Amino acid sequence: MNTILRLNNLTKKFGPVTAVNNLSFSIEKGNVYGILGPNGSGKSTTLGIVLNVVNKTSGDFQWFDGTQSTHEALKKVGAIIERPNFYPYMTAAQNLELVCKIKNVEPVNIDEKLKLVGLLDRKNSKFRTFSLGMKQRLAIGSALLNDPEILILDEPTNGLDPQGIHQIREIITRIAATGTTILLASHLLDEVEKVCTHVVIIRKGEKLYSGPVDQMNASFGFFELMAADSERLQALLLDHPAFGKVIQKGDLVTAFLEEPLEPETLNAYLFENGLTLSQLVKRKESLEEQFLLLTNEMTA
Repeated sequence: MNTILRLNNLTKKFGPVTAVNNLSFSIEKGNVYGILGPNGSGKSTTLGIVLNVVNKTSGDFQWFDGTQSTHEALKKVGAIIERPNFYPYMTAAQNLELVCKIKNVEPVNIDEKLKLVGLLDRKNSKFRTFSLGMKQRLAIGSALLNDPEILILDEPTNGLDPQGIHQIREIITRIAATGTTILLASHLLDEVEKVCTHVVIIRKGEKLYSGPVDQMNASFGFFELMAADSERLQALLLDHPAFGKVIQKGDLVTAFLEEPLEPETLNAYLFENGLTLSQLVKRKESLEEQFLLLTNEMTA
């Protein structure tokens, strides 16, 4: 698989503040990657560095296996890292024609890109008449005019209403289906879960997880249990090789599995050790629970 972008111990400091801290991950061709993290976690700074608009403090990054300079590589990149900025008195098509001149590409793909982002019927409408969602879709269309190998989007649904969010996500899925690699930054777990194949989770500039989205949620689940003697219950669970962390909130004991275990087997084990349960429920951790645990926002 071809490596589109590789980050090696990338660090960025703004005075005493470390915005990006020894960040390393790779973007492979043909996937949709999400950089996921709370606001202020270093997502936009990371994108700014690889797009050459923010200077790194240390570490390095390579485009296309290091075979090209960053200047040459960026000709194969489409990016939106700021709010769409077009001429309000010009039509959608006229604005894209101007972008083609700036990018030094032929304007032959304008209708195709407008159709892809659902704006072909508004090609002759002035930009000032567009809603925020339409402006964002036009910006995505403009970023695709040079047929980039990778499309980079920073918080693509920020500020949009539910319909606008749905439209942008559909467009991202459509673009990905053409084989274009996509890298988007988002603080919305739902967004990453719906459109991304891979995720890099960062907090305070540090990587917490990198890999396929479905593997992030590949835990064995957890049990929620209650018994009259909760201390004895916790001790027995901690002695069992299938369990890792065991926590208690009130009368409810939650035990997280590190290997497969069926409820019947657990119930028999506890009964054989003289403990009768009043509640036994097996659950699967949601992606949200996994994310909150990783970012230390889940209280024990």
